[in-house]
Amino acid sequence: MAEETTKQELEAAQEGATQEIVQEQVEKETPLEAPKKQQDPQEFLDTFDWERYSEGIEKVDEEQLKSFEKLVAENFVDTIDSDVITGTVIKITDRDAIIDINAKSEGVISLNEFRYNPNLKEGDKVEVLVDVREDATGQLILSHRKARLIKAWERVNNAHDTGEIVNGYVKCRTKGGMIVDVFGIEAFLPGSQIDVKPIRDYDAYVDKTMEFKVVKINHEFKNVVVSHKALIEADIEEQKKEIISRLEKGQVLEGVVKNITSYGVFVDLGGVDGLVHITDLSWSRINHPNEVVELDQTLNVVILDFDEDKSRIQLGMKQLEAHPWEAMSDKIKPGDKVKGKVVVIADYGAFVEVEEGVEGLVHVSEMSWSTHLRSAGDFVKVGDIIDAEVLTLDREDRKMSLGMKQLTQDPWTDITTKYPVGSRHTGVVRNFTNFGVFVELEEGVDGLIYISDLSWTKKIKHPSEFCAVGDKLDVVVLELDVEGRKLSLGHKQTEDNPWDKYQGEFGVGTKHEVEITEMVDKGAVVKFNDDITVFIPSRHLEKEDGSKLGKGEKAEIEIIEFNKEFKRVVGSHMVIHKEEEAKIVKQAAKQQQDADKPTLGDANSKLQALKDRMEGKVEAAPAKKSSKKAAKEEE
Repeated sequence: MAEETTKQELEAAQEGATQEIVQEQVEKETPLEAPKKQQDPQEFLDTFDWERYSEGIEKVDEEQLKSFEKLVAENFVDTIDSDVITGTVIKITDRDAIIDINAKSEGVISLNEFRYNPNLKEGDKVEVLVDVREDATGQLILSHRKARLIKAWERVNNAHDTGEIVNGYVKCRTKGGMIVDVFGIEAFLPGSQIDVKPIRDYDAYVDKTMEFKVVKINHEFKNVVVSHKALIEADIEEQKKEIISRLEKGQVLEGVVKNITSYGVFVDLGGVDGLVHITDLSWSRINHPNEVVELDQTLNVVILDFDEDKSRIQLGMKQLEAHPWEAMSDKIKPGDKVKGKVVVIADYGAFVEVEEGVEGLVHVSEMSWSTHLRSAGDFVKVGDIIDAEVLTLDREDRKMSLGMKQLTQDPWTDITTKYPVGSRHTGVVRNFTNFGVFVELEEGVDGLIYISDLSWTKKIKHPSEFCAVGDKLDVVVLELDVEGRKLSLGHKQTEDNPWDKYQGEFGVGTKHEVEITEMVDKGAVVKFNDDITVFIPSRHLEKEDGSKLGKGEKAEIEIIEFNKEFKRVVGSHMVIHKEEEAKIVKQAAKQQQDADKPTLGDANSKLQALKDRMEGKVEAAPAKKSSKKAAKEEE
């Protein structure tokens, strides 16, 4: 029915247009002086050769043709055009909606495309796109979904280009943010773009309609990104300028804790944020701001400084209270005993909070009477409650030094009673120097063992060759300097000097059967035990036949030098056979001397001869020269 009506209207329009064309043509061809009878339009239509006209044989005035085309364009829709057009709902059935788009026939759209609009009714204007000009039944098929999608992209692109604010419906959560319906297009709302404040509950925004700004479009992948935060920030910037223009240093404001970081707290002052640095939260030393404040907590802050250009505001909380040093009791003075909590430990000492916001330093040298350099962590740890004595107090510079060792007796007070010279004790090796070992007898009482007093027998180049840090050593007090707080100790003195015994066993002149164990540049070495090593110079290795002893040979040696102080023992093999030779020579000389002496018979003969000479019986004979005299005379 609708199709027939449309055809009748089209024919009527064509007839009217034709009549006008005919009328104008008649008027042009008929002179004014002798007007002819006007041709009937119906007659013109019946007799007009449209085929000849379409082939260009029949001419029609251009003005008439344009008038006809304009009339058709104003009253009819070209169904070939792919542009989105507006139609009117003229009827709604169980499954479809009949839409009038002012074409030859009405179009049909499935109601499924109007699910988002359950209140659709006759007379509503809707946007449509010609999907199929004629289906199998000759019906014009329209699409509202496609038209709506095209229009939606046009609106989104326009909103992105112009910065227009759009409304969107938050459909659901997704990884990293939310899905928002904008003009029927699913856009992505990142979690960071929901609000200027960190979002802890994303579900609270689902099923809400909010305002957004289109911030990014990816035409290749058809992705749209929107932001609600951008709208808030724009408003906040305006508020910031207005708020900052009214700010003054020292002004006290109320704010809400917006965010907590390791270095401070961000406070919302009603549209503008300020930072309370961790050092400005409390006069007391804290490790993290969450020890003092909580999220969403309302608190009072004071403006310390602000930068109008960068819109940065520095806030403080502790400044709202009097400085603890000013409120500290006047009764505290040097020499007083105080109790405090260890809040910070450094290598050089520990900071102790004696009152809230009032700290004193206990230097590591004041923690113990011990003179050994150690870390403060060896004595205390953070959180310990300790007793100390106030050593110095400077209220103007707000400095206080404390001492822990002063609460115990100085071990050097009765040092002469506990550690007299010659007394024996056991100590712990604490550290080394090139010249000795420091041994701790008790905390605060140290003594030095010189390297020469470590052992009677061993030659030690460095103390670490003899002992290790932490070893226990028996010592004897050798010297005591009370004023200088110095102790001289000895370890070898705890035992008898074995060289006193060795002096008798390996003294000069003693002889020993040995085996040459090692040859060196200037001689040989014979080792008796761990302490005694005998050195034999090269010339003293000579044997009787003129050759020299070698490694592995056994021989007898004689000790020719024994130095207890320098622990030096020297032996000789040569002196053994030289002594034998000398003994033989001596024995031969003695025998010769004995041979030259007169016997008893000779003496009697001489006495008799002398008696005879005296009696004149025999002439005196010349005296016989001794062999020695004869030898001299011969020489």
